[in-house]
Amino acid sequence: MLADRVRMSAYERALRQSVKPGSVVLEIGTGPGIMAVLACQLGASRVYAIEPSPIVQLAREIAAANHCADIIEFIEDISTRVTIPVRADVIVSDLRGAIPLLEQHIPSIVDARRRFLAPGGALIARKDRIWCAVVEIPERYGKIVNPWESKSLGQDLSPARRMAVNEIQKERIVPEQLLTKPQLWATLDYATVESPDVQGELNWTAERTGTGHGVVAWFEAELADGVVFSTAPGKEGTIYGFLFFPWAQPVPLVAGQQVRVNLQAKLLEKDYFWRWTTEIGSVESPEKISTQFNQSEIHSMMVSPSELRRRASDFVPHISEEGRIRQRALELMDGKASLEEIARRLANEFPSRFPGWHQALTFAGSVSKENCRA
Repeated sequence: MLADRVRMSAYERALRQSVKPGSVVLEIGTGPGIMAVLACQLGASRVYAIEPSPIVQLAREIAAANHCADIIEFIEDISTRVTIPVRADVIVSDLRGAIPLLEQHIPSIVDARRRFLAPGGALIARKDRIWCAVVEIPERYGKIVNPWESKSLGQDLSPARRMAVNEIQKERIVPEQLLTKPQLWATLDYATVESPDVQGELNWTAERTGTGHGVVAWFEAELADGVVFSTAPGKEGTIYGFLFFPWAQPVPLVAGQQVRVNLQAKLLEKDYFWRWTTEIGSVESPEKISTQFNQSEIHSMMVSPSELRRRASDFVPHISEEGRIRQRALELMDGKASLEEIARRLANEFPSRFPGWHQALTFAGSVSKENCRA
């Protein structure tokens, strides 16, 4: 991310425009703290830099090396569990993947906007626009399906192929591989967005004859007034790449042929679940549908019948032995006992699970990391 000159230059310009002497700045996902340090160098009176991963230790060292340690407060947690004593004049983040719909990005921004942003404060980024086009990438598509079509051992591997073409991929493409003009699928205005779910219909007319292999998506980011960068094909390379939604089969297209795709993204627990349905008009009769696909990531998931039963609404759960051990560990983490004391208790109470307290300490440490505050 730091080596991405396009990204870093745009964020630097946005921060220079938005951070004033005395500003309070909040960064979500600070990583090694580069933008937090820049906010400090631009005159921020206080910077709150949030990062759940261990790289925050490196960020602290970088801040100290740049004489910002007394200005920046690093918080090792996720932003939705954090509180800060004042409102921020600027909130900066880059929680995207190949497109902005990644894990808890949208809920994190909505929460930060509500709880942390001062009236009239600036969000960096302001908006993201997601664009899509039909793409022709035979070599990459072949890598997805060829292993399951070869029948080198005389086996029918078609079930694996069906799974493969329902799994989204991260790709790199060039403008010459597009069969249609780009079309705007969604605009994420971070000042007003509430729902993390996005759905929209895309309608294209093929610009040239070729073979369609699916749909590719990218984004354009508006960070501040006049500060925009795009990950579109043909733009200067960025770290993000493109998201590719393969079709179930390659489809020959001729110039003028109609293509309609309904693309849906729904946040489920920790990440997005995607569905894309495709209708391609007949060459002879454009009002008729010649090809139709109904694809979804659910078709790429490997879920056993027993796992499905455990998720059913009428399932009556009974806690397992491992669950009882974890439950007991959490009960003991009441703010009074050390991890060693907890581990010794666990080893005594569950001797068949832990040969000694050192093994229980490893388990207790893992439970503590996942569920406890520092």
